[in-house]
Amino acid sequence: MEEKRLNVAVLGCGSVGSQVVRLLTEQADDLAARVGAPVELVGVAVRRLDAPRDIEVPEGLLTTDAAGLVARDDVDVVVEVIGGIEPARSLILSALENGASVVTANKALLAEDGPTLFEAATKAERDLYYEAAVAGAIPILRPLRESLAGDKVTRVLGIVNGTTNFILDKMDTAGSGFSEALEEAQALGYAEADPTADVEGFDAAAKAAILASLAFHSRVTASDVYREGISEVTAADVQSAREMGAVVKLLAICELRGDQVAARVHPAMIPRSHPLASVHGAYNAVFVESEAAGQLMFYGPGAGGSPTASAVLGDLVTVARNRLADTRGAGESAYADRAVLPMGETRTRYHVALDVDDRSGVLAAVATTFADNGVSIQTVRQEGRGADAQLVVVSHGATDAALSSTVQQLRGMDIVRDVTSVMRVEGGDE
Repeated sequence: MEEKRLNVAVLGCGSVGSQVVRLLTEQADDLAARVGAPVELVGVAVRRLDAPRDIEVPEGLLTTDAAGLVARDDVDVVVEVIGGIEPARSLILSALENGASVVTANKALLAEDGPTLFEAATKAERDLYYEAAVAGAIPILRPLRESLAGDKVTRVLGIVNGTTNFILDKMDTAGSGFSEALEEAQALGYAEADPTADVEGFDAAAKAAILASLAFHSRVTASDVYREGISEVTAADVQSAREMGAVVKLLAICELRGDQVAARVHPAMIPRSHPLASVHGAYNAVFVESEAAGQLMFYGPGAGGSPTASAVLGDLVTVARNRLADTRGAGESAYADRAVLPMGETRTRYHVALDVDDRSGVLAAVATTFADNGVSIQTVRQEGRGADAQLVVVSHGATDAALSSTVQQLRGMDIVRDVTSVMRVEGGDE
């Protein structure tokens, strides 16, 4: 009797795809032992056959016909690491329709059109796994989907973009400006030539949508996630955070508010005592709070070819085992169907720096503006500067709409020369 084997096709051979191919080749014996059957690479789809690559792909495996590769009836698992929306979506749907299970690292596609992919997987009775889509090698999606399946997750707070964390860390530890830190990140390969997706928060927002969907059993897309990037963060912001014992991080925040889901990505000041404050360089970390398990933190390299390939191979082993056992893993869980809370109704705290006239009554007028909007002040710090002064106000928790309205009114006051900084504060008491 012929031994059963699992045939794998890989779509893409860039930084991640090349490492997937390398691991499949180098660790073939170990993978066979872990899966229970040989795992054989049968094709690698690329855009150009003659493009330079980090590894040497075994002869005869490269092809530019991705559609033909996923349509083969002898392919058991398709690994998609080309990224983007199309042709990735069409190729994944074709693979599922043709009977293959799918492993993907495509956060953008999952955040935009995950339900379509999940429905196709369910119809085909095949797996769709995507651990590598969020935080690289860090195992965070499977714990949310499986390990915490019997618990109620209430909050997920994370640093999920290594590029922005590297930049903000340099601004904090080395005193670098934003532009200087970005140039260093690009020189080291952490940031792309066009860093927009990272520094403007699009990458983190896609990951937040995936995390919120899993944690709260509801469909959340990238368009549901409030997003601000870090391009407006200044050295003065970082210094002000330092003076209040805090550090600036780009956070993905997903939380339950009543029976609604709040999902947002923005820079925020967090206390240096918070576990996320100690996450340096291009590392990622995700902090999970649940009713029974309490507080959990997952930490590690959040990007890069090898770390991401590690997550891909982990999913591949699970999916391959399921194929051998003729079963499926957990699919989409969206039974709760919770609505997304508008950002204006989300409770948060603000750090506001103001240049004001240095005369009596100014502080009282500023405090009155906060009170008129129903916002309580937690702390005020004042520093004289000749004819003017700087006020730094940190609020207690309030709706984002009330805080935003407060700032808008402050900008229109005669005694306020400039609102120099507005940043949210997280991780402390409201």
